[in-house]
Amino acid sequence: MEATTPAYLLTMPLHAITEVLGEQGLRDRFALEIHRLPEDDQAVLADAMELTSRLHEGQRRVREPYLNHVLRVAIRIICYYHVTDRDVLVAALLHDAVEDQPWRLAGVPDREGPAPHDVALAEVERRYGARVARLVDAVTNPVYTPDRDHDEQYREHVVEALDAEPWARVIKVSDFTDNGVGIVHTTGPKVMRAAVKYSPLVPLLRELVARPDTPLPGEVKTHIFRQFDLAEQRFRAILGE
Repeated sequence: MEATTPAYLLTMPLHAITEVLGEQGLRDRFALEIHRLPEDDQAVLADAMELTSRLHEGQRRVREPYLNHVLRVAIRIICYYHVTDRDVLVAALLHDAVEDQPWRLAGVPDREGPAPHDVALAEVERRYGARVARLVDAVTNPVYTPDRDHDEQYREHVVEALDAEPWARVIKVSDFTDNGVGIVHTTGPKVMRAAVKYSPLVPLLRELVARPDTPLPGEVKTHIFRQFDLAEQRFRAILGE
């Protein structure tokens, strides 16, 4: 039996797929995960995935194409959080697009002038609707004030934005899991930088996930809390605490 049969691929942890099969393996896993959804949803999600692929083309995360991270965030929401809400999954695929590639999304030359976040969000809304744009906006980093600590501003933004958008918490938690729990798959200066940035975020996310209006069942929240515990353990080891 081929090791890459669909049945086998569906049993593989996401970072194992990344290491063994790379971007194509994650694309294949995503296609398998959305195959159970209505055909209209599959078409929209396939369109969003290809848009995301174009937007992040050439962008890398230390050891891998950036698209790998985006795909893992979306797949995790389906297979571990059991969420099949099309808007949430589209927003997960686009969760870094406005932040990292607003010029491409807005249709202007890369990095020509200030980042056109509002135009990029308007394009998300035009393509996929107001709810998707609202969710993407909630998980997009703010424009930082230069004279204040960026990490502190980041945490303030996360709490404020996710307080108002329960479904955005689902996307942010998957994103955090990929960055935080997945820190063991990172090398170089990014390891310490990620630990410093994300360690203080864990109790804030834990409180948000625990809220009754966070739209996840109890067993999924328990799974997420265990992931938070693992992230904290890894952060402490990196920071020497």
